[in-house]
Amino acid sequence: MFFTLLQAQPQGGGGMSMILMIVLMFVIFYFFILRPQRKRQKEIEKFRNSLSVGDNVITASGVYGKVKSLNEGESFITVEIATGVTVKIDRNFVYADANQQQQQR
Repeated sequence: MFFTLLQAQPQGGGGMSMILMIVLMFVIFYFFILRPQRKRQKEIEKFRNSLSVGDNVITASGVYGKVKSLNEGESFITVEIATGVTVKIDRNFVYADANQQQQQR
C-alpha cells in the first residue's frame, strides 16, 4: 500500500509532502512509544538504586520477596522468598515495589 501511494504522487512537487509525512510519522512514533518507554526505564532504574534491606519487591519472574542484603559492589541482591529461603537475584531483574503494586489493585 505504501508503494502505491508513492507511485500515485504527481510528478511535480509531490516529494516534499511525502517527506513531511514520513517525518511526521517518526515524530508520532517518538512521542507515543519511545519517550514513555524511556521514562519508565528511568523510574525502574531509580527504584533499583533506592533499594534497601527490608523492602518488599517483585522480580521479573513474578516472585514476591523481601530484600535481605544488597551486596554492595555486586550485580546481585539476596531476596528472601519464604521464611528461611533466600535466593540471589540479579539487580536488573527486580522490577517493582510489592507494597506499591498491591495498593494499585
